[in-house]
Amino acid sequence: MNRTDSLITLALLAVTGVGVTCVVQHSNAPHIAAEQHQLENRKLLDVLPVEAYDNQPLEHPLTLTDTDLSHSLLLDGYRATSAGQPVAVLLRSQTEGYAGRIELLIAIDANGRLLGVKTLEQTETPALGGHIGDWPNPWLQTFIGKSINQPTDAGWALKKDQGQFDQIAGATVTSRATINAIHDALRYFDDHRMALLGSAP
Repeated sequence: MNRTDSLITLALLAVTGVGVTCVVQHSNAPHIAAEQHQLENRKLLDVLPVEAYDNQPLEHPLTLTDTDLSHSLLLDGYRATSAGQPVAVLLRSQTEGYAGRIELLIAIDANGRLLGVKTLEQTETPALGGHIGDWPNPWLQTFIGKSINQPTDAGWALKKDQGQFDQIAGATVTSRATINAIHDALRYFDDHRMALLGSAP
């Protein structure tokens, strides 16, 4: 085999290799995208136990009305179901913290009890209010099991404001804004329960 034939053979092999790689990547792209999408959804749905629901809540957003609340703004809502029955509602809420907007995902079960809260976005001061973005978040976990009536309206505040909740150390504004947004979400759920659940719990 002369030099020209060798070069042609190498070129053909390179083109074939690139072609096969492109075909494989193209055929696997939908699967990879689906896996990535599921991973991103799972990160968002950390506030719900995996075994609690069997649908894809984020793929079926709810239509929300009256979303401008006392201390926050509701951006989106989603319903989690199991065997077709509503088990939880997820409310994506935006409030104003010390350094900017804080976006929360708030999960409420069909009976109006808080299942979990996760910070999706925040620009609070690092090592102070910025701890609101930690996951898992011990401070946010203290709200699990709370509802519109437990504690009372007066209890939904920081201890320094005669309420029931501690604050994130050195982050009064961040803590107060978060408590108010969670309380807003619970009130909204209570006021719009039937629409959010789609049926009686």
